[in-house]
Amino acid sequence: MSLQQAMSHAPGLARLAELAQASSARLRAIEPLIPAMLRPAIQAGPVDGDAWCLLVSSNAVAAKVRQLVPAFEAHLRTKGWPCSGIRVKVHVAPRR
Repeated sequence: MSLQQAMSHAPGLARLAELAQASSARLRAIEPLIPAMLRPAIQAGPVDGDAWCLLVSSNAVAAKVRQLVPAFEAHLRTKGWPCSGIRVKVHVAPRR
């Protein structure tokens, strides 16, 4: 069974895929506003209604991204995404 077939039989899975795509699209929309050196340290996180979460790699990146959140929110609104807030969470990848 392909992923597309599974999604057609499971509405919950289809909704999850839709939210992941929306989150990635939002990140692509604000990417020009993110300093180039910070881009690899930021990932799209979950979308919850009009709220969105950015996952960052460290506290230092989180501090800088929090300063940029008002600009991100304004930019998303100009692109047609309602935005009631952007949360920034530090997400440390597990060591291998």
